[in-house]
Amino acid sequence: MSEGTMQRRAQREEREQRAKRRNRVLVCAAAVPVMLVAAGCSSDSGSGDSTDKAGKAAASASASPSPTVEAAAYGKLPEPCKVVSKKTLEDLVPKDKSGKEGKSDDISTRAGCSWNSLDNNGVKGSQFRWLNVSLLRFESDVTRGPADKLAQEYYEKQVQDAQAAEGAKGVESEPVPGTGDQATAVHYDLKKKEGTFKQQTVVARVENVVVTVDYNGAGLAGDKTPSADELLKDAKKATAEAVAAVSEANGAGGGKAGGAPSKSPSKSPSKSPSKSPSKPASEGASDEPSKGASTSPSKKSA
Repeated sequence: MSEGTMQRRAQREEREQRAKRRNRVLVCAAAVPVMLVAAGCSSDSGSGDSTDKAGKAAASASASPSPTVEAAAYGKLPEPCKVVSKKTLEDLVPKDKSGKEGKSDDISTRAGCSWNSLDNNGVKGSQFRWLNVSLLRFESDVTRGPADKLAQEYYEKQVQDAQAAEGAKGVESEPVPGTGDQATAVHYDLKKKEGTFKQQTVVARVENVVVTVDYNGAGLAGDKTPSADELLKDAKKATAEAVAAVSEANGAGGGKAGGAPSKSPSKSPSKSPSKSPSKPASEGASDEPSKGASTSPSKKSA
């Protein structure tokens, strides 16, 4: 083989090697954009999914309603010393028509008034009467529940406390129909050194307000003991007037006092070991009226 032939072959082989290298470069260059496009599509897809999920979560959160509870039916209380009519006061506590209003941090949620009457008949003795009306109004609360439910729970506790009064003899309870949404009367005897006191406690609930009426009487210094039936009748009358006053104060025209209950009353509460309350106290499940009803002329505080 001649030198010229060998030189041409070498040149041809070199050209073929250069062509192969150029083809490899072109193939790699073409593959790079494809990979970038694929990566770009994948990245866009992930970003879109994340944004879409975040949007759906925000929409779901905004669509979820805030916790709510039914508003209280009654927003205020009447003047406590005016919830019982003058005529009724003349019959129940003839020697005290003005009454003494109890102290309260907020008269729109708790209020009370008490009356003392001592009819002195000289050597024949005297007749003592004590009347106390306490009013407690509940507000709805998203954590504790609707106002009427809270009032019902408190109503039941008041009845239980009256039934378990310290020193009570011959405790009896009975429903009082036609007074508010539900009402119960508790009556018993309390024997003191001054005489035998006939205690009547009537607890009533009208919507989100609980009315507690304590009424007792005694014949002192030898005077005769008053009739428990008459005292109970008077206590029920005072309670009906107080319930009507609550409805009237809230523009309800007193319809709850004489009409049918708006809700089915709960079953009669069972007894509890706590004492009978007589004074209004701050609102709430753990807040209770002061305990121990006045049973003698010396105890005149509301």
